[in-house]
Amino acid sequence: MDNSKKTHYKKEFNSPYLSAADIIEPTVLTVTVAKYEKDQTKRTKDEFKVLYFEEKKLPSGENVKPMILNVGNNEIIRKFSGGSKYVEDWTFGYQVTIFVDPNVRFGRDVVEGLRLMTEKPKGKTELTPDHGKWVGAVESYRKNKSTDLIEKYMILSPENKNKLIEEAANVS
Repeated sequence: MDNSKKTHYKKEFNSPYLSAADIIEPTVLTVTVAKYEKDQTKRTKDEFKVLYFEEKKLPSGENVKPMILNVGNNEIIRKFSGGSKYVEDWTFGYQVTIFVDPNVRFGRDVVEGLRLMTEKPKGKTELTPDHGKWVGAVESYRKNKSTDLIEKYMILSPENKNKLIEEAANVS
């Protein structure tokens, strides 16, 4: 059976935080804020530094949850947020790539853990009529009558959007 259709054992705990069970493949999310908050699981009285995201859904269709930051991931967020050692000076609105590291040390155990890539993900490129993906985008629009899927991965200026729609209408 395909592992993506199986239930990860950590899903049985229904955590309010993002975990290795939620991330199937490296996932790009947009950071909105990092803040301290009391443990939402109510299992401890601890406070965690938690990262929040703009997106509402993961690629799997599940809801995006906030992510607890460990020391290493916190350092990456500091770097991406302008580099200041003062949290109050940090800025947000950038994207990060979250992935599962199967070899995280937790005490004496080795477990799966969430990590952030040390480099920001590359931004979207602009879709123009001379771009190699133009023909596929025209076909996508012709089938779906929407540019939503195209604009998820590419920048489409209003002028090029009109050209794409026009070209799709002329395809027989």
